[in-house]
Amino acid sequence: MKHPSQKTYFDHEKLIVYQKTIDFIAWVTELLHDVPKNLSVWDQIDRASTSIPLNIAEGTGKFTIRDKCRYYDSARGSALECVACLDVLVSKNVITPDRIIAGKELLGPVVAMLVGLIKSAAPTRVYEESPEYGAEKEGGSVS
Repeated sequence: MKHPSQKTYFDHEKLIVYQKTIDFIAWVTELLHDVPKNLSVWDQIDRASTSIPLNIAEGTGKFTIRDKCRYYDSARGSALECVACLDVLVSKNVITPDRIIAGKELLGPVVAMLVGLIKSAAPTRVYEESPEYGAEKEGGSVS
């Protein structure tokens, strides 16, 4: 989060979602100290995490709703890509599942706020309802 004494100069810096993405970058940078740089997922999560605040900043600076939404959509996609990268790191036994919890807890609100920004910019846009997620049950069905 932005330090209380840090002055904001631009509109995007005032957004909580932007500040939270900067927090996530700090978190993921620490995590990457324990990940071998030769893994493709290292570069992928580094680039995707960096892309989130860059797209928020660029979208905030756009004048048309369509342009704003395009950049906020890209930021949301990059946040979800980071979640997938964390899962890949666990599946490759590079980090333990408990290590990614903090990262997912940082990204959850980011994704929700980006959806909120998109909806507030384009309230008439058609949206897909969010599915309810559940654990897989016996027999292969998901609740």
